[in-house]
Amino acid sequence: MLDPDSVSWQMHSDPAMWIAGISSLYLQSLHPVAAEAIVKHSNFHTDPLGRLRRTAEFVALSVYGAPDDLAVAARRVRSVHRRLRVDEPELLLWVHCAEVYSFLTVMQRAGYGLTPRQENLYLDEQRRTATLVGLHADEVPGSRAEMQDYFVRVQPELARSPWSDEIYHFLHGPRVTGWLRHGLPLYEALVGHLAYSVLPPWAVELHGYTPYRHPDLGLRVLRRAALLIPGRVRRLVPPGEIRKAIHRLGPGVTPSKRKLP
Repeated sequence: MLDPDSVSWQMHSDPAMWIAGISSLYLQSLHPVAAEAIVKHSNFHTDPLGRLRRTAEFVALSVYGAPDDLAVAARRVRSVHRRLRVDEPELLLWVHCAEVYSFLTVMQRAGYGLTPRQENLYLDEQRRTATLVGLHADEVPGSRAEMQDYFVRVQPELARSPWSDEIYHFLHGPRVTGWLRHGLPLYEALVGHLAYSVLPPWAVELHGYTPYRHPDLGLRVLRRAALLIPGRVRRLVPPGEIRKAIHRLGPGVTPSKRKLP
């Protein structure tokens, strides 16, 4: 669990984080080794919503979770990484950096409005979450400058592949059945393709699919609409770790942009 006064604690409660999370998966898929492991060894074909839900749960637990719950989740994630054969340090670092870089950049494009100092604080805080999957904090970029340097170094290893294409199509339309399938067109337009379109331009170029022309406008409109929903109602959406943290620690830890350090 991170500090309730941290940037992460406030920012991860914002509804635009859902778009940022999906966007991070598009970015992660550009590493051919990581993408192949996910396609060949994970269960995202047979349990698409479960795959997304478990990822969201771990991200939420890494910020808001009780220590015992977080320890159990971290062991489970490390076990999954071993099964997927992505437990090598360079692949773990890629997954971490693609994730937090996406969170930060998409939230900024959504209009969240962190200062440069707060951006650096956020990335430094997220070093602690990297240790949960087996990385050492000092191996992980802890500032915008360090993160930018990392992506400059890693870009020659990134490419579109048959596995990134498969993940692209999965994230646009997960294979669901029953009444959920009727919501797929809306999901694809408001979430799936928007999350793709807010990738950094170099990542969109590598994927090779046409993005929305003005994704930042759509992202900001969607965020503002979501913010009209009262926070206590938004916190009912799974995984619910924010609600549990407030119950555990008291209403004084309720996330708010006004509390940014």
